[in-house]
Amino acid sequence: MQIKTLNYLGTVVCERCWGCHTIRDESAMKTLHTVAILSVFVAVPALAQADSASQYVTAAGASDLFERQSAQVVMQTTTNAKVRSCAKMMLTAHSKSTADVKAAAARSRVKVMPPKLMPDQAAMLQQLRAAKGTDRDTTYVTQQKAAHDQALTLHQSYASNGRAAPLKTVAAKIVPVVQMHIRMLDEM
Repeated sequence: MQIKTLNYLGTVVCERCWGCHTIRDESAMKTLHTVAILSVFVAVPALAQADSASQYVTAAGASDLFERQSAQVVMQTTTNAKVRSCAKMMLTAHSKSTADVKAAAARSRVKVMPPKLMPDQAAMLQQLRAAKGTDRDTTYVTQQKAAHDQALTLHQSYASNGRAAPLKTVAAKIVPVVQMHIRMLDEM
């Protein structure tokens, strides 16, 4: 029963925005469902993390680190010009948002620890590294959609509910960038 419920949940989440119903490869479908399920379980903690300045900085750092590392992985092998362009843009944008959050954290007197991937992000990165050929491109785009949905929730929540003014300002400035990334990913 639990496996059927998780499969159903993965299908519902995937069909919402990832269009997995068009994928004929059962292995790729299972991959998408796994990512979808992970994203649901991670989105709830992301909401809770947005209230504490320290937790926001940690979550934003992990999010940016995942974006940069996954972009580097896909750029090693992709032959798809759109995926390569997207990955390059993600590297630049997420390097900037990391610098902006660090600067705001310093102004807020919040200690910034070196970013570490969350367990689900490490698992997705491992999954991306294991994918080959066009499956890697597909996995990258799928993971980026999930990661950006989570990042949007995180930044919107802190911009609305956070307590450190410099971090609230930065979070609010990051929101439209993440929204633009989501629109771009939806067109891929």
